[in-house]
Amino acid sequence: MSSAPIVVDPLSRTVGRRVTVHSGGREEILGTAYSDHDLVVFLEGAGIQDPDSILDDDQWIEWRGGHAHQWCAA
Repeated sequence: MSSAPIVVDPLSRTVGRRVTVHSGGREEILGTAYSDHDLVVFLEGAGIQDPDSILDDDQWIEWRGGHAHQWCAA
């Protein structure tokens, strides 16, 4: 299991991926992202500065059940 504070879950049946932040022993679902842009907006709203710079940083984000930046079934 990763210690990354942000988790991007596998694609749902309706497409999109749930985004969750883990902090201070708590878990907060930010919403369902349908693109990198959506993910960046969620992260900005969670107070992360320059979220574009962490999208490929596995210390910040764990991409589960699919490739990073994959928003629809291939």
